[in-house]
Amino acid sequence: MQKLLGKINQRIASLKIPAKPAQLYNPVTYTLSLGGKRMRPLLTLLGYSLFKKNYERALDAAIALEVFHNFTLLHDDIMDNAPLRRGKQTVWQTWGSSTAILSGDAMLILAYELLADYEPVVLKKILPVFNKTALQVCEGQQLDMDFESQKNVSIADYLYMIELKTAVLLGAALKFGAIIAGAKKKDAELLYEFGKNTGIAFQLQDDILDVFGETEKVGKQTGGDIISNKKTFLLLKAFELANKKTTAKLKLLLNEKDEQKKVAGVKEIYHQLDVKKLAEKEMQKFYKKALSSLEKVNADSKKKKVLTDFTEQLMQRQS
Repeated sequence: MQKLLGKINQRIASLKIPAKPAQLYNPVTYTLSLGGKRMRPLLTLLGYSLFKKNYERALDAAIALEVFHNFTLLHDDIMDNAPLRRGKQTVWQTWGSSTAILSGDAMLILAYELLADYEPVVLKKILPVFNKTALQVCEGQQLDMDFESQKNVSIADYLYMIELKTAVLLGAALKFGAIIAGAKKKDAELLYEFGKNTGIAFQLQDDILDVFGETEKVGKQTGGDIISNKKTFLLLKAFELANKKTTAKLKLLLNEKDEQKKVAGVKEIYHQLDVKKLAEKEMQKFYKKALSSLEKVNADSKKKKVLTDFTEQLMQRQS
């Protein structure tokens, strides 16, 4: 895993990002230098490695997904008014919203450039997957924003939103690797399902960490979802379980101007209703569903174990 991560970081560092105009490209370089788990490119390489040895053939596709993912983060941080990303100041906070939008757009184009180097027979298969996934991510983000003003949002609505916004990109990462390796269509689809359901579990865990994690470990402001009234699994489940008195208190807290008081009050209700435990149970449900798909993939069990070892680490993370 460390070897793969090293190759990914080397390839990112070697990207030929133009120097001028600096105001456009400096934020791109800054964003890609922040690091992170590199989960999506790692999954692409692991997906490829299930079927073939020369994983470097899938490297550009892996980097394309990482660049695309970081492009979405630039825009998401503006929409969420997020001050921190991976423990550092967000691009819009440093360079302004207009530059962050434009730099993000440039990253999307850079992602397409990385894919364009594949031979036509491969490009014909991966480009539709990329395009569909990119649109789904946009749809998921729009649903997320719609939920801010929508009164009646169900847990099913929320799970569908995170499937689009977060999970499909993990599925696409594994499917990219399988396609480039020449895997059978059925195996590529099973890997996609494994990645997608792992992604839903990962996002549920992210929701938990946003509330109950430590800023130093998480790398972003804790309680941010509570402050912005995001309709996460935790909040929706709290409303589902709360009695009239607790529901009224929760609604008052969502309108509280004092951020510290708001976060502390909502967390207290979460503790009372034990919604953290219920979120963890939901997370495990999707991860077990993911593992069920992986078991059906026609590949060496030792190679599949490398993949499950990686995802197990993700499911047990503290940041």
